[in-house]
Amino acid sequence: MKRSRVAVGVAAVLVSFTAGAGTAAGWWHDPRPRPGTVVPALPAGQANPMIATGVGIGANTPVYKTSGIGPTALNTAAPAGSEASYIDTVVFPGGNLSAGVTITEAQGINVLRRIGENLQAAGLTFADVYTMRVFLQNPAGAPTADFAGWNRAYRQYFANTDLTTGQYVPVPLGTAPPAKPFVVNKSRPSRFALEIENLPVGGWLVEVEVDAAYPKR
Repeated sequence: MKRSRVAVGVAAVLVSFTAGAGTAAGWWHDPRPRPGTVVPALPAGQANPMIATGVGIGANTPVYKTSGIGPTALNTAAPAGSEASYIDTVVFPGGNLSAGVTITEAQGINVLRRIGENLQAAGLTFADVYTMRVFLQNPAGAPTADFAGWNRAYRQYFANTDLTTGQYVPVPLGTAPPAKPFVVNKSRPSRFALEIENLPVGGWLVEVEVDAAYPKR
């Protein structure tokens, strides 16, 4: 009988707790994103964070994953396979870098323009990107990868709006005064960036892979 009373008592507590959980207003909040949505988790207290701390992807969300994309050899004035050959001559005519622009920054801009073309062909834009993987190689003679140069390139295309005002935040190109970003974009993907010894193509300093979600129609 004692064992039966204990079981009944536990069951009563469980029933009571379950009922309370289901009826108490505000007690339960489902953190999972709704189907077909992508929800970034952003650092608190920052008006213009660079990256999300994570991203939730709702069920039945159609997604697109690029391959690793590097810069295109557009600077034919430089030796083939050299780091300078991957300067984007549309942004830097004649392969001449603006004041303070590093070779990694220039290649990063090249790569991100290629990613934009890749996304466009798939019916997507920079705003649809929710995660990014970045691989950086040291420029010739440099002891480490140029993360600062890469981040300047990144801000030209991502995470360049104030979350409070909705206005764009000026971004520097090299050492020039900050100006309007190349692409105004509030998207803040989750991201990692690694320094590696060698990229697969001679002269590459930057390779990037992104995942994007098709917007809900």
